[in-house]
Amino acid sequence: MAEEKKARVPAKSTADWREETLDRMRALILDACPEMTEERKWKKPSNPAGVPVWSHNGIVCTGETYKAAVKLTFAKGASLPDPSGLFNSGLEGNTRRAIDIHEVEVIDADAFQALVKAAVALNAKT
Repeated sequence: MAEEKKARVPAKSTADWREETLDRMRALILDACPEMTEERKWKKPSNPAGVPVWSHNGIVCTGETYKAAVKLTFAKGASLPDPSGLFNSGLEGNTRRAIDIHEVEVIDADAFQALVKAAVALNAKT
């Protein structure tokens, strides 16, 4: 039986758990769609590096770090199937949906990559 892939956030580490989480999710995004473009947008004094934005025929998702969570916002998330229920933020909106990942949470990597692939496919249609 195939072992289920998980994106796991370690409980304690020498690196900041939010950056580690964002790095793990970045790897899953790029693995799901190797043609994905990543750039930094919306630079400001409180975030001089800017927000990572992954695009393929339009924005697929953005990644932001907050004190208590890493937020991955899918630009057209409300139009994406989410049978695993990964979306847990922005559920009341008509367009975007987000996944808030808190320290030590486990994210189903296969389900996450399915969302990324669905977002890429939706962008290709529009």
